[in-house]
Amino acid sequence: MADENKLILLNAWASPFGARVRIALAEKGIDYEFREENLRDKSPLLLKMNPVNKQIPVLIHGGKPVCESLVIVEYIDKVWNHKSPLLPSDPYQRARARFWADYVDKKAKITRQIIYAYRKIIYETNHKIVIYSIGRQVWSSIGETQEVAKKELIGCFKLLEGELGDNPYFVGHTFGILDVALIPFYSWFYTLEQFGINMVEECPKLVAWARKCLQKESVSKSLPDQYKIYDLFMEMKKKIAA
Repeated sequence: MADENKLILLNAWASPFGARVRIALAEKGIDYEFREENLRDKSPLLLKMNPVNKQIPVLIHGGKPVCESLVIVEYIDKVWNHKSPLLPSDPYQRARARFWADYVDKKAKITRQIIYAYRKIIYETNHKIVIYSIGRQVWSSIGETQEVAKKELIGCFKLLEGELGDNPYFVGHTFGILDVALIPFYSWFYTLEQFGINMVEECPKLVAWARKCLQKESVSKSLPDQYKIYDLFMEMKKKIAA
């Protein structure tokens, strides 16, 4: 691959955001160089390529950085548009897919709810940091507070189930950007189950959708192992409790 087309992905193994990018690249059949980042000791390259947020993932294409996972996914879809379109061609459906992808990131705050422990790694400094999130309450609180957090999280998932309907994917029969945005969190379902959320019972359509997505090689080979994710949670829980 010529230098002007060289692709480098700065990422961390457990990141669901980075998994989005990996899935998109796999869907397009694009080769790239993967560089694992130590988020407690960020590389000079990461700090140079994402000086604003200093976060992964970052896709470096011909020496130019593209940051933020959903922005990267759309970039990939535009640049390599020869196969597997991830955004609908219909303007309305495209806008709707973007809305729900944004919902996953911002409105429902599923990111914080599911991956508090991972965010702790990203933002950890020498100072004590407190992150208020429903996800933390799900696994670190007890009694009524924990139950409220669980119900709120399940409510977010059920709303997404309503959008999915009886379709195999979120935009009918085509695997697309909303599927890419959400499926990486499947790796965290096992951890949620260990803290009392029965995903099969509570959200059967979402689980069936996830299993359908996992039949795609681009997905199954891009997601982190769910048991390793659980080990990560337990490790972070011990550190926070210490």
